[in-house]
Amino acid sequence: MGEQFFDGPPLEKLAPSGGSAAHAVASVGATYRGRFAPSPTGPLHAGSLVAALASWLEARAHRGQWLVRIEDVDTPRCVQGADQLILGQLASLGLAPDEAPVYQSTRAPQYQQALDDLIKLGLAYPCRCSRKDIEAASAANGRPHVRGAELVYPGTCRTSLHGHAGTAWRFRTDLVNPPPVIWQDRRLGQQSQDVERAVGDFPLKRFDGCFTYQLAVVVDDALQGITHVVRGEDLADNTARQILLQRALRLPTPIYLHTPLVRGDNGEKLSKQNGAQALDATQPLATLQSAATVLGLTQILVEGRTIADALAQWLAQWRKLYNLSRD
Repeated sequence: MGEQFFDGPPLEKLAPSGGSAAHAVASVGATYRGRFAPSPTGPLHAGSLVAALASWLEARAHRGQWLVRIEDVDTPRCVQGADQLILGQLASLGLAPDEAPVYQSTRAPQYQQALDDLIKLGLAYPCRCSRKDIEAASAANGRPHVRGAELVYPGTCRTSLHGHAGTAWRFRTDLVNPPPVIWQDRRLGQQSQDVERAVGDFPLKRFDGCFTYQLAVVVDDALQGITHVVRGEDLADNTARQILLQRALRLPTPIYLHTPLVRGDNGEKLSKQNGAQALDATQPLATLQSAATVLGLTQILVEGRTIADALAQWLAQWRKLYNLSRD
């Protein structure tokens, strides 16, 4: 991907609600390609299986392709061997990708190309602010950080580094389409966010040289021709940022569906960080049934059934749940 990402109309002529009209039509009209994109920071757990099963069902319901992408761009957090463990778990549950898995760690040149393109457009700038700097600046502006809420970047380095060296890169949210970003989620309905006010200029490349999730996922989805994104509801808040990057880089905007979350006893999202247990691969049908229940699918009698038979029944239910044609 050495060519320029962008060759379309000026930025100000793009549609204000999810990419250009041409991009939106291209996404809907293309052959369905979906993906499951786990981070190799540990084995799959109940929460991640919900997203995996939903994305697999959605792809099969459209008679499309289902891919697996290993999101190992955040290398300091990755656990050696976790990728193979995850792929083995998926295989044991009958969820086999249609193409060989792709690793983000092999795509640094493509991410750098995208960043270079944004820099040339004047949409990315160097930044020297640490998290403490951002918290202090926000507090000084009368916006103290609330625990658990988004830390809004106040634009400290937007026009100047103030004599400091910049080692990270941020995206300028004030130079793209007028707010808010509006998109339609197939489960959550219409969504809207003013990214500049809600998030601020978000990072594209970190101090340690790692490209951020926001930039990597946008480039990856374009490279793989992803037409539909099915992922956990906790990632819905990222969508507006990704749409802004898609517009800026002249990339298609996929159709989004965000799935329900599995929560722990404390009400928080089940995750590896709060002690989520690895999937029990010794009872694959029971494990799949738990994930299907979270997705609103009816429980089936799994005794004596094969994994393929159970998946076929849940697939039929998924079609009805989202009113998908069998054609």
